[in-house]
Amino acid sequence: HDDAIRSAEIGSLHDEYSYQTFSRMTEFSYKKTQVEKIHRPEIKKRVLVLYTGGTIGMIYSEKGLIPFPIEEIIRKFPMLNDFDYEFSDEERKSFPYPPISMPLTFNKFLIQYCVVSYDPLLDSSNMNMDDWGRIAEDIGRYYKDFDGFVVLHGTDTMCYTASALSFMLEHLGKPVIITGAQVPLLELRSDGRDNILDSLIVAGEYVIPEVCILFNSKLFRGNRCTKVDSSRMDAFNSPGLPPLATLEIDIKVAWDSIHRNTELVSFTVEKNMNQNVGILRLFPGITPQTVRSFLQPPMEGVILLSFGAGNVPDRNEALLAELKAATDKGLIILNCSQCARGHVNDKYAAGRILLSKGVILGGDMTAEAALAKLSYVLAKKEMTLEKKKEMLQRNIRGELTTLVEDKPTEG
Repeated sequence: HDDAIRSAEIGSLHDEYSYQTFSRMTEFSYKKTQVEKIHRPEIKKRVLVLYTGGTIGMIYSEKGLIPFPIEEIIRKFPMLNDFDYEFSDEERKSFPYPPISMPLTFNKFLIQYCVVSYDPLLDSSNMNMDDWGRIAEDIGRYYKDFDGFVVLHGTDTMCYTASALSFMLEHLGKPVIITGAQVPLLELRSDGRDNILDSLIVAGEYVIPEVCILFNSKLFRGNRCTKVDSSRMDAFNSPGLPPLATLEIDIKVAWDSIHRNTELVSFTVEKNMNQNVGILRLFPGITPQTVRSFLQPPMEGVILLSFGAGNVPDRNEALLAELKAATDKGLIILNCSQCARGHVNDKYAAGRILLSKGVILGGDMTAEAALAKLSYVLAKKEMTLEKKKEMLQRNIRGELTTLVEDKPTEG
């Protein structure tokens, strides 16, 4: 009964949109015809879409916004589904789920994709490390069968997921694009339609072997991104690195900025993440007792969000003693700045003193990237403590642009 009501809602909404979108669809059909006249062989590309939940696929109910099967919605948009394309039996069998074909793109790419809907669909606030592992495993399972991947995700924790996947997907050679929406796809003014369309095109046409976030016509490196606005379409920014691509009239890719795997090693998935990590944000007047309670077992690694360029209250001897006691016991403390831009260093005495307490520098990593990297590195049981510290300070996925000076860690 509920499914019938939902289908009816979708149908009525589609009818309501028909008039408003008629001119757009007419223009779209014209452009589609013009593209098909270009005498160039088409290039077929396959993309897997993983729908984890989030605003993009929600509908309004008496309880508020709730998740809805997004494939039914996607199939109603002519720019996402070529109504005239008929799959052969052989083509259908080659996809693990019912396939959808986009219209031919301007560059003569025929992007075909299928949608995997997770159960349950999650508000991204409910995402955890096990969910990151599931996404990574699904990409690994179908890695050889697709040219690119799109993950539909809620915006609130999107940067955490993007950062985690950038480390979990080792030796990545294909694009993984994460996107979502500020407004549900079924709303007239939704940003979701363009975000999905752009993500499919980038995943299908461009060999950008990174985990990226695509939002509001900008492609960001996932582990450099942070959510900066909860009420505007331009919700994400990458303070330490310009966008990898901008999607305007032309799609302009900053190819020199693309991070590529230089090792001749096959793609693998490392789904194990250490969950005994946390973020401690300093504030004026924070007490040693507060710091001590946060650093207690089973905590194994902490991101210390310090002031400015990595400074702490260096006159608070009791607080510094708590940091030293924790690192002496093997706890890793990674110092990152609370500022959106810039990096931590030992220029100031209030920052340099942390090195003598066993704290290591996190360069210009975002808090999301630092937490994901710390969890990833700590899970490598075969590595010594010093090797883990060295790896944390080294750029391994483009998460760092400012490298820590090559000198031994004190403490």
